[in-house]
Amino acid sequence: MSGEALASSASDETIDATVVERLADEITGSAAELDLQLAIMVGGGNIWRGTTGARHGLDRATSDTMGMLATVVNALALQDAVERRGQPTRVLTAVHMAEVAEPYIRRRAIRHLEKGRVVIFAAGMGNPYFTTDTSAALRAAEIEAEILLKGTHSGVDGVYSADPKLDPTASRYERLSFKEVLQEDLRVMDMTAITFCKDNELPILVFDLMGPGNLRRALGGEEIGTLIR
Repeated sequence: MSGEALASSASDETIDATVVERLADEITGSAAELDLQLAIMVGGGNIWRGTTGARHGLDRATSDTMGMLATVVNALALQDAVERRGQPTRVLTAVHMAEVAEPYIRRRAIRHLEKGRVVIFAAGMGNPYFTTDTSAALRAAEIEAEILLKGTHSGVDGVYSADPKLDPTASRYERLSFKEVLQEDLRVMDMTAITFCKDNELPILVFDLMGPGNLRRALGGEEIGTLIR
């Protein structure tokens, strides 16, 4: 889940409470109805992007660390909304901050999932220069997830042959292979994440996160978005 998904489009608020509440409804409802073990990786682009700071002269490692801290803010906001709906939740961070959240430990994350808790990963993988996409792919592999869902926030409902906002003739793919994504240089996710998922046989579903009910449909295995495997 990108950080931009949580931002308000109608104001300068970095976190839109209405959006967070709706996503929390879908997360809790889906986890209960489908009996899922569900983990979420949140980005921080609505607050700070490491590449943005670097472009303005800030040290890249420092700027990326600021971005990782931004993801923790989003994770706490999402945790609060989900838990107010009665769903036990744990935030696990790759950057140690014991007073705020638990440190990421693989076996602990798996145990929380086994106990029916929604796990929210924050602070990426704790290292600069890596995107949230790559961090999500890594965590998904570590917890042996069945699939990685990439929720878009810009109204694009999958992977297209070209940018559908610029090219009205662009067509949406229903299914793609990792080889096709790499060969055609389709900017689905960070290419490091794509290669990692390919090497670890981890399928990816790209879909429009912001459409009401789409998260439930994606988690339920309905035909939505673009499946890459």
